[in-house]
Amino acid sequence: MIPVAFAYGGWQTASFVAGEMRDPRRDLSRGLIMGVIGVVALYIAVNFVCLRVLGPDALAATHTPASSVMRAALGERGAKWIAFGIAVSTLGFLSQGILTAPRVYYAMARDGLFFKSVGWLSPKTRVPVVAIILQGVTATVIALSGRYEQILNYVISVDFISFGLTAASIFVFRRKFPASSQGLYLAPGHPYTTALFVLACAAIVTATIWTFPANSAIGLIILLAGIPVYLYWSRKSRPLPL
Repeated sequence: MIPVAFAYGGWQTASFVAGEMRDPRRDLSRGLIMGVIGVVALYIAVNFVCLRVLGPDALAATHTPASSVMRAALGERGAKWIAFGIAVSTLGFLSQGILTAPRVYYAMARDGLFFKSVGWLSPKTRVPVVAIILQGVTATVIALSGRYEQILNYVISVDFISFGLTAASIFVFRRKFPASSQGLYLAPGHPYTTALFVLACAAIVTATIWTFPANSAIGLIILLAGIPVYLYWSRKSRPLPL
């Protein structure tokens, strides 16, 4: 279930560009809900087709289920076309990562929590060029550092800690700000839905650490290494003018 949890992820990166939206209060929540529903519907449909065409045993035996399905339906030409489509989809995923993650580095630099050069915008394109280059180099180093399943365990153990803590912060905000406050976001089903999400995140993190302790430890060490870095930059932080 750990790779499955990662497959349904990615929604969180939409918040990275919230500062560049014209109406993030409306559009961000709508985009998240519509995007997640669309992904769930698409993935369930793909799984249904794979099970229908291949059956449980053949599906468990193949490492390329989409290609196997298309090979059964349209022969080798169909398998090649779906492989091409998967490559395009992979490039799409990489493009959203290279476009969204640098916004975090850029915002940190603008807040005085990272090197000032990372917050530089190209005068011509208004793009954080240094931040994008940093993201590309870092991603390349990580990709070459180990096997896919190892890197996946690093990500899952850290990602779902952040997801759980972010959701838990809603309890804090609700306590600090009364329901009558202007600008308060609605959270349907809160506190039950929020608590369920936090518990689910905790269960995934626990399962990942229990099953892959060494890989999870590396991810947690990388995460904890950011604490002294943050403390150092926060002491000397001088936000850049907008």
